[in-house]
Amino acid sequence: MDSAGLPQRRTLLAGGLVVAAGALSACSSSKSIAPSAMTSAPGQSRPRTPSEAFDRLMDGNERWVNGNLQHPDRDPDRREFVAMKQEPFGSVLSCIDSRVPPELLFDTGLGDLYVMRTGGQAIGPVVTGSVEYGPMTSGTPLVVVLGHQRCGAIEAAYKAMHGGTALPGNLEAISRALRPAYEQAVKKGGSDPVETMTRAQIKITADELRANRDLAPLVKKGSLAVVGAYYSLDTGKVQVLTGAPA
Repeated sequence: MDSAGLPQRRTLLAGGLVVAAGALSACSSSKSIAPSAMTSAPGQSRPRTPSEAFDRLMDGNERWVNGNLQHPDRDPDRREFVAMKQEPFGSVLSCIDSRVPPELLFDTGLGDLYVMRTGGQAIGPVVTGSVEYGPMTSGTPLVVVLGHQRCGAIEAAYKAMHGGTALPGNLEAISRALRPAYEQAVKKGGSDPVETMTRAQIKITADELRANRDLAPLVKKGSLAVVGAYYSLDTGKVQVLTGAPA
């Protein structure tokens, strides 16, 4: 993504919002938005720093684990509010696995997260550009790379590479993207190479995004954190592997 074009995109975005806001105020029949709908959780404002965003996500995951869910930002007022503008406080790159929906396991709602999902958190230019979008256009202060227990994509890729075979169709592209993690797992050894490969993939992807040409300056000045995390299907708990903000 070319960062040089960002000011122009921000200007266009701001202009569009001004026009939209004017149209809304001019409509006498428009329903007003409840003040509580303008927050990211009951009684809380949008996190502005990496630490605040990280704490918000981890608090939500704790509620998910314990079953004390708040289901924030999931009502008609919130829907109307974010229809005019979105300002998510976090970006999550996770697996396509149906058991790992970031909005649920972090107990968040509409407009809280940008979410990208690929098999095994495999990345390429389009996915990387999607991850860049939040931090570079709306100041999203946190990126989380979220892998998980018993990942089918990583298991399939491991077995194919270990057996010297190719996965069918475009699944092979996922396998190729996961090769660095496979090589680390083979080098490290151990009784559960798929688990080792999963954790390696999380760290490799987080490190790559943290060193990204456009994201690295944000990380350096402290306005962005890139966290690598692991989700347990058995317990529902998210474990941080790398990059937790201070």
